[in-house]
Amino acid sequence: MSADTLKVPAAVEDALEEAAKIKSMVADAVEDGVRTALKAIKQGRHVAEDMIGEARHATRQKPFQALGIVFAAGVVAGGLLTWIGSRRR
Repeated sequence: MSADTLKVPAAVEDALEEAAKIKSMVADAVEDGVRTALKAIKQGRHVAEDMIGEARHATRQKPFQALGIVFAAGVVAGGLLTWIGSRRR
């Protein structure tokens, strides 16, 4: 009987060590995921800023073309909203 009681704490200790390893692995994976997400957000912000700068430059270079594009987008959006509104009746 004393041999069985000595094995139980060793099994519990092994289980606790495994749980600690798993906890460490999960924490590392979460930390890596957060780091990757932050890096992607930062990169996306830089790309968006570049695109805004390019759009401003293009608008200054060709103002009438930009005006025509905005007008066309408004007409398409208005037509789409009118079409969706008429379908609901």
